[in-house]
Amino acid sequence: MENFKASGIYSKQAHVHIPEGLYEEEHGRKGFFGKVSHIYHEHPPVNWTNLEGDLKPQQQPPMFGDQLNVNYFQPILRNKDCVINIGHYTVSFECFFRNADFDELYFIHEGTGRIESIYGHLDYKRGDYIVMPRGTTYKLFVDTPSKLLKIESASEFEDPTRGILGPNAIYDQTVLESPEVAKGSEQNLQEYKLEIKRLGKITTVTYPFNPLDAHGWKGSVYPYKLSIYDICPVMSHRYHMPPSAHTTFLCQNFVVCSFVERPLEDKKHGVLKVPFYHSNIDYDEVLFYHQGNFFSRDNIDAGALTFHPQGIHHGPHPKAFKAGTDKEYTDEYAVMIDTRYPLEPTEWFTKNENKDYWKSWM
Repeated sequence: MENFKASGIYSKQAHVHIPEGLYEEEHGRKGFFGKVSHIYHEHPPVNWTNLEGDLKPQQQPPMFGDQLNVNYFQPILRNKDCVINIGHYTVSFECFFRNADFDELYFIHEGTGRIESIYGHLDYKRGDYIVMPRGTTYKLFVDTPSKLLKIESASEFEDPTRGILGPNAIYDQTVLESPEVAKGSEQNLQEYKLEIKRLGKITTVTYPFNPLDAHGWKGSVYPYKLSIYDICPVMSHRYHMPPSAHTTFLCQNFVVCSFVERPLEDKKHGVLKVPFYHSNIDYDEVLFYHQGNFFSRDNIDAGALTFHPQGIHHGPHPKAFKAGTDKEYTDEYAVMIDTRYPLEPTEWFTKNENKDYWKSWM
């Protein structure tokens, strides 16, 4: 047990019955997994009048417009552990692909199609996560225009521990879909090109046959699919769960969390319904907004993204407290990436960001 201490005015339970007229800040370590304290401010810690420097919260308006080249994955944020990309594909991949640098996680924001891999085929639709292990040969086929979030990871995408909740918490294991063996659908072509990415460079291999020619497979390394709509959130009517409770994939030095629709906390117990104010001391936070009414943020639409660097406070916008008072249900769906080491925005990100986002708390 940690040596907890307290001084002055505070609430008995974090996020519950916050003393009237005060604002709670969570000062935590290891991205909600570590030691934590709660500080009760006279003023919201985001009530700034000016911000200068690299820690300004940043926001991308819906990213799949004219500013994005189609049929290309655009890197937007990166560090040594991961690269976050977005892509708007209106046609299928021209070549087969194999990533020798990273494991990959696709999130389907919009669209339908399938991914054919050496393990078989997986159909995709809106809301699907698809995990693609490093070194897997595959090709994406587009049926309807597809808007994709792609996270490249230097480590594997693994399940978080469920602890005392048991193995069927968050989602039942039977909802995971893995491919049945199947040969590639493209046959009788004169040549088939495979692009392999290694150290950021492309090597092209040409075959006289479709490289997806497996007749069987076995083992524990294979692509699989999980729908965000099959995720059952961890909830309490008397306590606002930290984002770490919604972890879907665990990687070395970063996590991917899923926020899904759920009943909100019961106001008769005095529970804070909106996300609490906090400063990321050990993690950068990226949030991709998929669908719903994002009531804790002003002027955020589906397909937008926010980036909050380590060390600067953030939390609900001013209108969120009032909007959430009588709200009993949230229909939000969002994907969060929390990284242990700082992310660097790419040139595209900086060029297209909403420069006034930091003013939205004023």
